[in-house]
Amino acid sequence: MSIAVDTFFLDPSAVGTLQARVQQMVAQGILAGRFRAGERLPSSRKMAAHLGVSRITVTLAYTELVADDYLTSRGRSGFFVSENAPEPPAFPAKRAQVGTVDWSRAIGQRFAPGLNMDKPADWASYKYPFIYGQADKTLFDTANWRLCALRALGMRDFSAMTADYYDGDDPQLIEFIARQTLPRRGILADEDEILVTMGAQNALWLSAQVLLNSRRMAAIEDPCYPALRNILDQSRCQYTPVPVDGDGLPPDALPDDTDVVFATPSHQCPTTSTMSVDRRKALLRKAEEDDFLIVEDDYEFEMSFLKPPSPSLKSLDQNGRVIYVGSFSKSLFPGLRLGYLVGPAPFIREARALRATILRHPPGHIQRTVSYYLSLGHYDALIRRMSKAYHARRQVMDAALKEYGLNVAGHGTYGGSAVWLRAPDGTDTAQLSAQLREDRVLMEPGAPFFASETPPTEYFRLAYSSIPSSKIAPGVRLIARALAER
Repeated sequence: MSIAVDTFFLDPSAVGTLQARVQQMVAQGILAGRFRAGERLPSSRKMAAHLGVSRITVTLAYTELVADDYLTSRGRSGFFVSENAPEPPAFPAKRAQVGTVDWSRAIGQRFAPGLNMDKPADWASYKYPFIYGQADKTLFDTANWRLCALRALGMRDFSAMTADYYDGDDPQLIEFIARQTLPRRGILADEDEILVTMGAQNALWLSAQVLLNSRRMAAIEDPCYPALRNILDQSRCQYTPVPVDGDGLPPDALPDDTDVVFATPSHQCPTTSTMSVDRRKALLRKAEEDDFLIVEDDYEFEMSFLKPPSPSLKSLDQNGRVIYVGSFSKSLFPGLRLGYLVGPAPFIREARALRATILRHPPGHIQRTVSYYLSLGHYDALIRRMSKAYHARRQVMDAALKEYGLNVAGHGTYGGSAVWLRAPDGTDTAQLSAQLREDRVLMEPGAPFFASETPPTEYFRLAYSSIPSSKIAPGVRLIARALAER
């Protein structure tokens, strides 16, 4: 039996090439049970004329479907649905009609509301996206990333892509981190002192789970990365927010009973302050005197276009008290979710065992792709290109802030990708942010970064990582106008 050509149509909302869309159209018909084993498909000529595409497009789609055993080719007779094609389920999918579970009682632990930060999915459609932590497609090296991903898919790397490392990591990536990445931050580490993570946030979670419990005390910066507070809440430890100043976290303000300190010395989040070398040494001395550990999130050290970055805190550590957190997610692209932990072998051993119980290891193909991207020099070239672009945008940002009289509350010494500002007293920047969206301006209110139940509402962050230079001054002007009207 032949399938009528009129039963085929291309979904206008589908993405991908015409060939992929034709292939998807046929495969979905088979998976849905509309096309059955042995039925003959329209010829490539008829299908092409019906869909308004080229005949070669249809032929290539059919050929791919033959390779995947959805179709079979019978010489001059044409293409037929394969006898081995996937079959639809023998029973229909159903949704529960009545919910009888009391979820207020069934949920044993609560984790909502999560990050408590609002970043719209369509942020790129805004005219003035002063939004932090998103990739700028005009800067990313798509071509070389694609080549590295394809190389990692080759048979030579088949085991790296498909193997279950259990609790291990790609040895090629670990070797590069140990020999190339870490020495640039003044850090020497053996392979058993490095663990690949699903980004910096995953590294912070692992650190908190291994180092803290309900009887231990952590100290965090205030303001700080909101997800860190959520992580510590989940660990059920006690923690004390310590207000930062122009040099970051002040060691003398740490409580005497501190067990673990979480700090961002290179580029404090969100104020962008940089901890001086003298203060870093003071923090290490206090850690030794008071017997506590330090988790160093080396946040945005790569974006150092104003001055060379200071030595990492771990590079100054002579007593093994610093756990180092690094990430490729911010410097490459956020969706990569790849970072690393560096610490003494006993700590890494426990973190590795914990990671194995949750996700075993980050995907091998991603690890091998990153390894190639690093080793072939593409990463360093990308960082130089991003730093140059960020430097130019920063100059435009500084000039615009000065011209329109906005108050900079935090100014990174070495660079970065954002500035921390303070609006006039009494300003609610959450309301200001909602108002500015009507003008297609995106900005980040600062209240979620503070630990207080009644945080200051005047602070906000403007990022220049995802906005072209030409849009910065007009966007700042709109922000200044909205502030003046309040």
